[in-house]
Amino acid sequence: MLLGFKTELKLNDRQRTMLAKHCGVARHAWNWGLWLTKNILDHNKTNESEKLKFPTAIDLHKLLVAGVKSKNPWYYECSKSTPQIALMALREAWKRCFNKTAGVPRFKKKGQRDNFTLEGAVKIIENCKIQVPKIGVLKTYERLPQGKPKSVTISRKADRWFISFRFDVKQQESCQTSIVGVDLGVKSLATFSTGEVIAGSKSYKKYAASLSRMQRLNRHKVIGSTNGQKAQLKIARLHRKIANIRKDTLHKLTTLLAKNHGVIVIEDLNVSGMMALHKLAASFADMGFFEFRRQLTYKCELYGSKLVVADRWFPSTKTCSNCGIKKETLSLSERVFECGHCGFVIDRDLNAAINLSKTVS
Repeated sequence: MLLGFKTELKLNDRQRTMLAKHCGVARHAWNWGLWLTKNILDHNKTNESEKLKFPTAIDLHKLLVAGVKSKNPWYYECSKSTPQIALMALREAWKRCFNKTAGVPRFKKKGQRDNFTLEGAVKIIENCKIQVPKIGVLKTYERLPQGKPKSVTISRKADRWFISFRFDVKQQESCQTSIVGVDLGVKSLATFSTGEVIAGSKSYKKYAASLSRMQRLNRHKVIGSTNGQKAQLKIARLHRKIANIRKDTLHKLTTLLAKNHGVIVIEDLNVSGMMALHKLAASFADMGFFEFRRQLTYKCELYGSKLVVADRWFPSTKTCSNCGIKKETLSLSERVFECGHCGFVIDRDLNAAINLSKTVS
């Protein structure tokens, strides 16, 4: 199976400048292609008789070479694959929009999600060195997996640069046979059917006051000034820290589950619907339910365990894990489940986790 790998780069000033130029080329190609395709769509709406063909990624690249590269010689300072892949990503974004699985693509802004992709002569030459087209040899802080990546993606978070690629790994065979149900929540991140409770990092809640203060002070800075750039960098660093703490907690939890259990049962949560709840949206986002399922899916495949996703409408919380009688109503404030039929009393989240584990037993 293909596994993703991402690590931080150890750069000098020349390399940082080159990476920033590549980000600029990718962003310019995307914005130009988005401007052109939007104009074509607007033209087709107003002129029903003379519709223009919506361009493919190859068509966009031909137009870019003919009309944009010749007028902007700084394009030739970067790898030719950078604008090509940016236009391919734009075409895929429009495809998702036309299929109604995503919204309309947006224009990119400098400093926000800067990234680009390189393909071609990519080679890992040493444990901590990788060679990429046009830029040359890049050093990393940790050992690189030995493989042959076809392409690499380089991205920036605050003032740090990261490289990521995919490589082939051999799937492991799990010797575990235990079944565990996992109930996700806001009070605690995960409750196992075995009784173990994993607390969430709640990193956003911890640093919300500091983040709010930084953003409040940044409002009074002049846009584009040195002090404004320093303030934005501090905010970006704090955002990166919050995300890293959350991701670290989720990686440890999902690895623990995939390695030590043969079958893991979770709920099919409606994350987008949960995020629509105004009062609890921040708490749901702070836990990272979607990221938990994404990580658990590929780690179960990697370690040979089985992931079972229970039906979204399965009443795991309202059903008594002792006698199986379902309660009519159970408010969110009731943290202890009390069965009116058999008198069984148990923690609400633990009761749901036990019911989930019983769906495959």
